[in-house]
Amino acid sequence: MKELMVASGNKGKLREFRELLRGVVDTVLSPADFPGLPEVEEDGDSFEANALKKARSAAVFTGMPVLADDSGLSVEYLHGRPGAHSARFAGEGASDADNNALLLRELAGVPTEMRGAAFHCVIALCRPDGICLTFDGKLSGTMLEEARGAGGFGYDPLFLVPEYGQTLSELPLEIKNAISHRGRAMQQLKAALAGEGKE
Repeated sequence: MKELMVASGNKGKLREFRELLRGVVDTVLSPADFPGLPEVEEDGDSFEANALKKARSAAVFTGMPVLADDSGLSVEYLHGRPGAHSARFAGEGASDADNNALLLRELAGVPTEMRGAAFHCVIALCRPDGICLTFDGKLSGTMLEEARGAGGFGYDPLFLVPEYGQTLSELPLEIKNAISHRGRAMQQLKAALAGEGKE
């Protein structure tokens, strides 16, 4: 594919997507390349609903294929919260630090065996004609009691990947991209794009 727009203003996420799309898409554009792109309120009750809403809106505005994702953290002890509200867990405009601080407060005193969690990601790929495809990925892990690592973003410093003994913030980007919820959804997307290229 020659050009694809990723509908995200999150610089960490854009960096990951550019790396994941290397060799599959020639040019990856972002909202910064389209002044006037309408803001989309992520008010859906699921990751899929939010991803589709963002991708459809941007595809119509730009007239090109658009990729959008919605992802978040589901913590077992919190009955799946923060879920689709992960980015706004501590309120509208909350920073990663705000969200992490609230999560740690809600999990204070909870034993390790009850701190199971999973990152979920749904990626939507929409064309201007309204045709959309969705791809989903999941990564299971455990929430720590304090942050570890300087890489990543969001809840990455608190999310331990048991098989590596490291948080998503500690893992090298190439490993994170291979095993993460976003990486797993992206592998499905890349396979679909590669199939399109053969037709």
